[in-house]
Amino acid sequence: MTIHVDGRPLQADPGRNLLESCLSLGFDLPYFCWHPAMGSVGACRQCAVKQFKDESDTNGLIVMACMTPSTEGARISIEDPEARNFRASVIEWLMLNHPHDCPVCDEGGECHLQDMTVMTGHVSRRYRESKRTYRNQYLGPFVTHEMNRCIQCYRCVRFYRDIAGGEDLNAFGSRDRLYFGRMQDGTLESEFSGNLVEICPTGVFTDKTLSRHYSRKWDMQSTPSICSHCSLGCNVHLAERAGIMRRVTNRYHRRVNGYFLCDRGRFGYEYVNHPRRLRRPAVRTSQTNSASLVAVSSSEALATLRARLSEKKRIIGVGSPRASLESNYALRALVGGEHFFSGMSEAEHHHAALILRILKDGPAPSWSIQDVEQADAALILGEDLVHTAPRLALALRQSVREQPMEQLDRLNIPRWQDAAVRTALHGQRGPLYIVTVTGTSLDGVATRTFHASPGDIARLGCAVAHEICHDAPKSSEVLPGETALIREIAEALASAKRPVIVAGVGTGEAWVVKAAANVAWALRRRGIAAGLAFAPQECNTLGLSLLGGRSFEQDAAAVADQDRDALVILENDLHRRLETAALNRWLKRFDPVIVIDHVDAALHDQADFLFPASPIACSDGTLVNNEGRAQRFFSAMAKEPEVRESWQWIRDIGCIASRESVKSTVNWTSLEQIHAAIADEFPLLRRIGEAAPPAQFRISDQKVPRAPHRFSGRTALPVLETIHEPQPPDDPESPLAFSMEGTPRQPPSPVIPFFWSSGWNSNEAVNKFQDEVGGPLRNEDAGVRLLEPQSHAGIRFFENAPPRYERRNNQLLLVPLPRLFGSEELSARASAIQERIPKTAVVLHPREAERFGLRQGQSVDVSAPGFVRRLTLETDETMAGGLAGLLLGNEGAYVSLPAWATLRGAPST
Repeated sequence: MTIHVDGRPLQADPGRNLLESCLSLGFDLPYFCWHPAMGSVGACRQCAVKQFKDESDTNGLIVMACMTPSTEGARISIEDPEARNFRASVIEWLMLNHPHDCPVCDEGGECHLQDMTVMTGHVSRRYRESKRTYRNQYLGPFVTHEMNRCIQCYRCVRFYRDIAGGEDLNAFGSRDRLYFGRMQDGTLESEFSGNLVEICPTGVFTDKTLSRHYSRKWDMQSTPSICSHCSLGCNVHLAERAGIMRRVTNRYHRRVNGYFLCDRGRFGYEYVNHPRRLRRPAVRTSQTNSASLVAVSSSEALATLRARLSEKKRIIGVGSPRASLESNYALRALVGGEHFFSGMSEAEHHHAALILRILKDGPAPSWSIQDVEQADAALILGEDLVHTAPRLALALRQSVREQPMEQLDRLNIPRWQDAAVRTALHGQRGPLYIVTVTGTSLDGVATRTFHASPGDIARLGCAVAHEICHDAPKSSEVLPGETALIREIAEALASAKRPVIVAGVGTGEAWVVKAAANVAWALRRRGIAAGLAFAPQECNTLGLSLLGGRSFEQDAAAVADQDRDALVILENDLHRRLETAALNRWLKRFDPVIVIDHVDAALHDQADFLFPASPIACSDGTLVNNEGRAQRFFSAMAKEPEVRESWQWIRDIGCIASRESVKSTVNWTSLEQIHAAIADEFPLLRRIGEAAPPAQFRISDQKVPRAPHRFSGRTALPVLETIHEPQPPDDPESPLAFSMEGTPRQPPSPVIPFFWSSGWNSNEAVNKFQDEVGGPLRNEDAGVRLLEPQSHAGIRFFENAPPRYERRNNQLLLVPLPRLFGSEELSARASAIQERIPKTAVVLHPREAERFGLRQGQSVDVSAPGFVRRLTLETDETMAGGLAGLLLGNEGAYVSLPAWATLRGAPST
């Protein structure tokens, strides 16, 4: 389709409005209320252009580009004097009450309002009267509120309420006395509240964690990375200055996280700055007290270790689902496949292997977050996604609009016209069925919810699969009250074009994962393009499973019977994987115990050697997300003197080992060498080197600069040590440079360090990195999908579904209740996150509490196999009967769940 912009004929997409078309074609047209993920409402009037009927029309009409469709032959002018004056007058209106505080505003220098003001040519103020003022609110530990800067674009409430489903932020008042905030001071309740910082085009909502160690955008070095706080692999930018991690911002990836991040991913970064993060090697020597470790240099630590590793001593390795693929492989290569343990608990290990087998050998594809967002029906089995895979939960919240959207074509309403779309749909939602142990924050948009035990959830899922396709095995027993629900779910999924089945490991029941596979496979057998979306436990769970490895709990005792083998533990707090007593007994069988980590976990009290590793934010490597997509992350900070990446410590340990075979196996000098070794041994991983450009990549013989060209303070930062500008640190593992010097051209998407373009200093500059706004990044390299579905001709359904859950008179089934804040190990160390971590508690339905003679807030003694604790009782009307939910906060102690538990009221003191 051809449109004419200022007399130039250009090709445009007929499904877009004029603003989107102009931005996609590279024109600078100011806007505020429009957002590519939220559509148009025409609230700010800033994107005015003049539209002409035809070539002979010389007068034209002022129209709002965001509310006007692109049509064949459309003629518009951005540079028309009347349109330019209109846009300048809009800016002037908006600036009447805006404070003159850019130098002290956290948003200064990356403010969309600043950019648009300059773009319209508004350079002086005529208004000399008093400005309206507001009282700001306390909104919790994540977001600072400065309401005086508001320009009333409505972006904040549209995202918070319409996209994220929050209810505690709203618009109050009318006309020019609008107030965007809460009914009263208090912490924002949405799990996505941090996105307000990037959604707001001014400085109304700013990052409170950044303000504790503030730096301007142009003074920070930024690096592309992957969020390590869940399995989804959201893309992020990490910003650093002077060796301090300053903030995390969203890095647009069309197939994964799009424009949004959850609060755990955005604010959990401060673990990198934790004062107790390990930064020096330590050794427990015979000359010191056995309960303490002595800090030494790396050369001293390795020399001492050399003396402890005898010719005959075997080395046992324990991997980690939060360590990179390269580090796990390096440890496996050091110790040999038969002596390499995955580092996951028995249940985690089994669940990860099961998910991998389903995705690798089954006929249903693993869907990306974007795919899930476009599903027209969904079934969630067992998983409270808001707490285990929040960005996936946000996608499902949007997916309920997909099926009703089909009627928009008949009504001739474009999908980008947000207000008209929501009016036309009248709150209609597509089918979303949620089957969990307790209520979730997605329940409000669900068609139906059903709360049951993990076994009953799996049994219901298998019954749905059989209802869809009778080749799927029957469920063991279906209760009369469940029959109608099973039939309703089956009919909704079978009548959809793109249904998705979502499950995870949050219940601890493997059959929930099997039931999800059965449902998806039954749909594929019917010829329906169904997909699967799983939520494994950690950021590299699938990557670790692809390397194999033995089950820690199952095989550890057999291997440890040998005579005092050496043990290497890679980035893993084993207290989270095994009961403390069993772990202590096992560790006593090894000499020495070598820990490579950056977290000062309790396990280090039992380590003989401690080697400080770089966390993911400070290292280079590869993670494999929940859909099997391999993605690269890069170090945001220069290497510290005594800190190395885990695979480098493993290499060094291998080089001091007495056996020549070990030395030659692990003697790598670069990640590319490890990638080649992985590709030789694991065919499924042969393409991981394609996830990002190699370290040798250059553009016109130049690296990609991490720092913007306005970066300042290169001589001021080290002034106490030297008055000379130091040489930038070298980074041999990536095509990125710790410098402002490098190529000015746009690099491939995996190595884009920040979004900036001339005249576009805010995060809205991402538009300049796309051929089409809202589409993929230019020359996008979206990572490497390692797992693709197989033919459905030979589907073999999982048999023998679990029997119906039978209650016990004096016991309840104790089930895990993961929390967004506290359940994940690293983010729980961030100070802002710690303010949001719930207290440890046990959760019951009020009827169950009454049956056991317990009351809300009472202390309760909870006893289960390997677990005895006194906890506070909380009641929840949505908790399934016969269950007790265990909410552990940030303690992270290992508990094998589900398990039968006894609850008794603690005696009052």
